[in-house]
Amino acid sequence: MPSSSSYLSEIEAPLRAEVDALPGWNLLEFGTGWCGHCRAAQPVVAEILTLYPLWRHLKVEDGSGRALGRSFGVRLWPTLVLMHNGQELARWVRPETAEQIVLDMSSP
Repeated sequence: MPSSSSYLSEIEAPLRAEVDALPGWNLLEFGTGWCGHCRAAQPVVAEILTLYPLWRHLKVEDGSGRALGRSFGVRLWPTLVLMHNGQELARWVRPETAEQIVLDMSSP
């Protein structure tokens, strides 16, 4: 599933079982194209993906009744969920800087 600049629609988005089965590092980004917080976070996400090039990035359009976002308990956009081999390791809600993510990744 390649990364793209636009969000995966409900039809394009993977099922939770598919996400849980993804190998390696996966960064799920839940949000929408019209969300101001989501647009403001795009430089942060771009910087993080440059710092962690092995992370697969999945931008998933979220909204009321969207199964994948609900399965992760997403309430605010953007929400970034970092998974490794199907296990959630970290979560950031409305990240403002790449540094906050880097610090979380470097702390034990």
